[in-house]
Formats: sequence, structure tokens, C-alpha cells
Amino acid sequence: MNSFNLLKSIADARPKLRKSEQKVADYVLANPNEVIHMRIVDLASEASVSEPTVVRFCRALNYDGFQDFKLTLAQGLASSPSFEQFSLDSKDTVREFKQKIFDSMIGNLISIREELDPETLEAAIDALAKAPRVEIYGFGASAPVCMDAQHKLYRLKILAAAYSDPHMQTISAVTLSEGDVVIAVSQTGRTKDLLHSVRLVRETGATVITLCPSNTPLADLATIAIHTDLEEDKDLSALMSSRVVHLVVIDVLAVGVAMKLGPALLDHLKTIKRSLRNLRLNDKRPPLRRPES
Repeated sequence: MNSFNLLKSIADARPKLRKSEQKVADYVLANPNEVIHMRIVDLASEASVSEPTVVRFCRALNYDGFQDFKLTLAQGLASSPSFEQFSLDSKDTVREFKQKIFDSMIGNLISIREELDPETLEAAIDALAKAPRVEIYGFGASAPVCMDAQHKLYRLKILAAAYSDPHMQTISAVTLSEGDVVIAVSQTGRTKDLLHSVRLVRETGATVITLCPSNTPLADLATIAIHTDLEEDKDLSALMSSRVVHLVVIDVLAVGVAMKLGPALLDHLKTIKRSLRNLRLNDKRPPLRRPES
């Protein structure tokens, strides 16, 4: 288990722990790099609990004891780069907030990569590859993700259309059939108009693939739920890393569909590439040179 999975498992288990054990969990989550250098007495002191409480905390997470837990945490931190969620300060320079934003984005991508279930992705890819028709629904910042999905699937000879208007989603939903697929994209999983559209889709028997946080009304309506659980900075609505995560997940699905459709698709993609040449200026830039090692 790497550090992302271990820390997430602590966060997930926290509500079920005793209050004293929650103090240990909170300290570990806030200071993982310091914990790996501590003795059990040190952690107990910092968390304001007894040493037996630390042992109970470790056993609640299915570790034999503190040393076993600390070893797993240390191994995970050593093998995983640390990219923390950013907190902007009014005194940050461009260099500083650029670094924070990129680090946060990279960290979120790695976290979601580790959490994505391959079997769920395989089920979604299989449904998309077989679908006579694919519709993609989303609102607000999710709308560009839907357009990107339409573009990628259309290149794969899949009849796809993206809708960010509730009226068009309703018309689309009631005209679907069993075997068709809807991809519903949401950063919150709680958009009322999207929930209405998806409920109509479920009545037709079509498959619903959701890209949204787990334990949300939209995820509960899914036939195939792809969870994207992220800690967003609520004060920076324009900087939504979930949008980038959704784009990358769409890439994963598109590549999976292309691989499932087989080599015959390559000729089609080459044809598209040739047909687009006349729309572009000739590239007269010199080839990039790799730096010498």
C-alpha cells in the first residue's frame, strides 16, 4: 500500500474510530513525514493520548502494531512523491502559486489513479465499445469535459453527442434504448437538472456511466460508477482540479475503447489525420533536440 492509499484509508476509517483514536488519526494525517521518525511515546505525547491508544489505532487499521504501521507509512512516503493541496496566500509570488497549483494538480491525479478500479473501467470501456449511441451530459465546468469526450469518441467511429442544456438532455434521455450509454459528468454529483436527466435515462434501460464523487445522488443512480473523490479548495472555484481529472479519465476510457475495437481502427485514425492536413499550416519549426545527458 502506498502513502496515498494508506492516508486515505485512515481518513475513511476515522469516523468509526474511538474519539481518542481519532486524535491519533488527525495527527498522522497532518504530519505523516514526522510520524515515520517518531517513537510510540512521541506520537502518543503529540496526539495527547496514551501509548495503548496508539496501538489500538494501528490495530484498527489491521496492523500488528505501531512499528508495522510506521514501516508501511515510511515505505509509501519513500516511493510516492509528495504533492500537497495548496493554500494560496495574498503574499504569494507568481513562482510560488504556480508551484502550488501544479503540485496540487499532480497530487490529485496520482491519488485518483491509485483509487480507480480497473474492473469498473473495464466495464465502462466494454459498454462504450458496444453502444449504438453514446450521449454525454454535464453542466458548467463539466460541459467542456463532455465536449472533449464527444470529440474523442467520435474519432473512434462511435456515434456520440454532448449536451449541456437541460432541455436537450431531456429529449436525448427519453429517446435512448437499451444498449445505449450515457456518460454523466459532475464535480459535485448533486446537480438537480443532471439528476433529472439521468433518472429519465434509467427508465429507458440505457447504461449510465458516472464521473463524480462517491456517496452522492448521481453516483447512486449509476449503472457503472467511476468515483473521483478530491479535496477541492472551496474558495477557488475557477481552479477545479476535478475538471482535469475528468479529462484524464475520459482519455483512459477512449484509449480502452480504441484497444478493444482493434487494429482496424488504426486505418480510420490515419485517414482522419490525413484529412486534417489541409486545415493546418506547414510546420516549419526545427525538430526539438533532447538535452545531452
